[in-house]
Amino acid sequence: MWSYVVLCLIALATVSFSHYVYRWRNPKCKGGRLPPGSMGFPLIGETIQFFIPSNSLLDVPRFFKTRFSRYGKLFRTSLLGHPIVVSSDPEFNYFILQQERKLVQVWYMDSFSAIFGGTLRDAPDAHIHKYARHTVLNHVGTETLKEKLLLKFEVMANQALGSWSTQPSIELQTSITSMVFNFISMHLFGFDSTKSSENLIKMFSGFFQCFMTFPTNIPGTAFHRCMKNQKKAVKLIKNILYERINSPEKRCHKDFLDQVIEDMKTEEFLTEDFVVYWIFGLFLSSYASTSVTLTLAVTLLTDHPLVVKELRKEQETILRSRENADSALIWKEFKSMTFMPQVINEVLRMSISPLLLRKAMKDIHINGYVIPEGWKIMIIPSAIHMDPDKFTDPFAFNSWRWNDLGPNTSSKNFIPFGGGLRTCVGAEFSKTLMSVFLHVLVTKFRYGKRFRTSLAGRPIVISSDPEFNHYIFQQERKLVQLWYMDSFSAFMGGNIDATANAYIHKYIRNVILNHIGILKS
Repeated sequence: MWSYVVLCLIALATVSFSHYVYRWRNPKCKGGRLPPGSMGFPLIGETIQFFIPSNSLLDVPRFFKTRFSRYGKLFRTSLLGHPIVVSSDPEFNYFILQQERKLVQVWYMDSFSAIFGGTLRDAPDAHIHKYARHTVLNHVGTETLKEKLLLKFEVMANQALGSWSTQPSIELQTSITSMVFNFISMHLFGFDSTKSSENLIKMFSGFFQCFMTFPTNIPGTAFHRCMKNQKKAVKLIKNILYERINSPEKRCHKDFLDQVIEDMKTEEFLTEDFVVYWIFGLFLSSYASTSVTLTLAVTLLTDHPLVVKELRKEQETILRSRENADSALIWKEFKSMTFMPQVINEVLRMSISPLLLRKAMKDIHINGYVIPEGWKIMIIPSAIHMDPDKFTDPFAFNSWRWNDLGPNTSSKNFIPFGGGLRTCVGAEFSKTLMSVFLHVLVTKFRYGKRFRTSLAGRPIVISSDPEFNHYIFQQERKLVQLWYMDSFSAFMGGNIDATANAYIHKYIRNVILNHIGILKS
């Protein structure tokens, strides 16, 4: 009797689970069909495959690349518990980005929203978005760039590059990140990170490890570490906000924070928590994207001397046209640059642009498919930027390609700063900062590709810089001497160390030349 009941329960559970799995893998869709794809395993979907790292930093992540190849430019999946339609179709992307507040609204991953204290739920609000955009533009828009920031960018670049030039070598990404971090933190809310006891750069850099994770705040997880750092960062910004509010005499910076504090008197949504998380998010997104792209720019230029030559030619032409070659860069000179914008565009094309996320507010019928209400839409800019049908030989760093690309490229096939109502408000800020930095770099400094690392327990500088290499080879027995790895030296019985001796080296060289030299018959 009981065994019969148990068997029935097992059978019922098996049927129920099978039905659940079937419904998970084949979601209902009214009035049409879903884009092709797979929903993966129940609950977790294809999240595990999504987190498998790619081999190349410049290529489209493997997860997307294999599915675009299998299903086409539009496919469905499930990531982190959400049904998602992923797109690399320029026409579809352009349509979706123009439908803000009509068919779609902005959406963020749960982990991303949690880091910002839930304030992102107000992001779709039209009034808040309009206010936020207008306020940020007051401090990073064209007029501010022209009147104030252009000169500040040049001072920043001169100071940073001047400091780096006194060092044998630098870690490029760390140095550029520190420079951009310090500049933006000072510009937004008057914070001098050099006077802080906390390693804020390391703290903020860690946030990007958990944006695409399950928001499980359990000790030992990446998300838990991020939330600990988030509390420190929020506390720091909150202390600065309270200090400004409680001490009106300190509101003399006329920066972004001063304006927001003044607006708190008239805008009800500007609560203290909202302001703190808003500044936190604005700062995090602006410094991170700019520093990563600028690092890539310098790296690519190092590997492409012909681009550097053309860029230096244009920039030195600007210097020669001045009455005083040492005077500061002015807006007219900046706008006269033609090759520099091409270089910046090519760097942006090859950089990993952030994913653009939207949520369907109602069923969307497009291209013969239906995207159900509530489903999420993920646009992959890098998949378009690296598409050989849109950009010939996409993995080649070719700034000259922009001579032949029409205006339609910018609106549909080139979206490093998003599109529609939510085009990044800091786009011109970022491009101008990078342009001014490269202007100073190619006109006042020479640099090469060297980096520090550690191999077999030894600190080592690795170089592919021809000038540096030539110099080092000429310094034998003066500044440097021959060296071998410990394992190689041990293999040769330790005798190989004697080759550093000048007399022994000269004797060995002469003996060998006597037998294999060019005059030997």
